[in-house]
Amino acid sequence: MSNRALLEVIALDAEDAVAAQAGGADRLEVVTDMAADGLTPSPKTVAEIGSAVDIPMRVMLRVADGFAAGDIDVLVDKAHEMRSEGADEFVLGFLDRDGHADLVAVERLVAELNGCRWTFHRAIDRAVDRDVLRKHLADLPGLDTYLTAGAATGVDDGIPTLLAEAARTEQPGYEARILVGGGLRLDHLPRLKKAGIDAFHIGGAARPTGWSGPVDTAAVREWRQAIDG
Repeated sequence: MSNRALLEVIALDAEDAVAAQAGGADRLEVVTDMAADGLTPSPKTVAEIGSAVDIPMRVMLRVADGFAAGDIDVLVDKAHEMRSEGADEFVLGFLDRDGHADLVAVERLVAELNGCRWTFHRAIDRAVDRDVLRKHLADLPGLDTYLTAGAATGVDDGIPTLLAEAARTEQPGYEARILVGGGLRLDHLPRLKKAGIDAFHIGGAARPTGWSGPVDTAAVREWRQAIDG
């Protein structure tokens, strides 16, 4: 399992999680409210998904649309709730008003996670300077992944950035895995894989009927086969 490329699928509930696992997903990103680009789910949802599947899940820590942290005390409480339900991997990422990583918020939350592994999500695609952001975050415990499209507008525009960053994995700030998501399509895969990128994240692509419908096992399986092929 560890040698194959990672396929992460967004799950809103246990039904999604079961379908994603059946289609070959390696990991779930668990969120609610995709109209706000994904917020922290309920503890009940996390518990139900944990009971329904045996693949890892990363739980979103985000309480409002946008990339500001908002009330950090609320986020800390959410992190405690999620950990009490067994969650041990997370997704988070905040920017300050100037478009730099909000280190005060991120460091406080990461301290609460106490070594749990986590993804810095697409806030990196809105940062004023991606390189500076990566270097500021490089030494935080548990950070092992950046979820990124390479551009705020999506993978179509971000591929040059993704390829450039994939070529820098030995450099400080670039050791974390690149997880490509945000307008990702099957036809993007060959170029990304050729560059050595080995982690892919899908949301809407796993739901042929849109966000109001469930994850479709066949759609996930198509991605699994394309990634492995």
